[in-house]
Amino acid sequence: MSQIRSKNTLVEIKFRKLIWGYGIRGYRVNARLKGKPDLYYPAKNIAVFLDGCFWHKCPNCFIKPKSRKSYWDQKIESNVQRDILTTKLLQKEGLYVIRFWEHEIRKDAVKCLRKLASIYEKKVKDN
Repeated sequence: MSQIRSKNTLVEIKFRKLIWGYGIRGYRVNARLKGKPDLYYPAKNIAVFLDGCFWHKCPNCFIKPKSRKSYWDQKIESNVQRDILTTKLLQKEGLYVIRFWEHEIRKDAVKCLRKLASIYEKKVKDN
């Protein structure tokens, strides 16, 4: 468990390199917002979360642990509930919240980039 990273995971680094190359700049990685988004665009009020499939219970590829079932059930379910609450709180504060699953970025990061880019460009037009 000590080897599990909470920041700068391979998925995060891959996605940040991709969006940087595309020219979507101005994000912060250590924003002091509720839920600690992986990317935060303060000028556009966009918070981006890159959720790990195991830790956030992906509906497509989550595999339930076989050992310490009660611990993991409670842990994962509390993560899911916290994600829902965090999204609602940030939206209440006027932020646009985007969540990508780890497998989405691994499978087709460009598709995720396009979604972020369309929202980012819409926000640019609004400002």
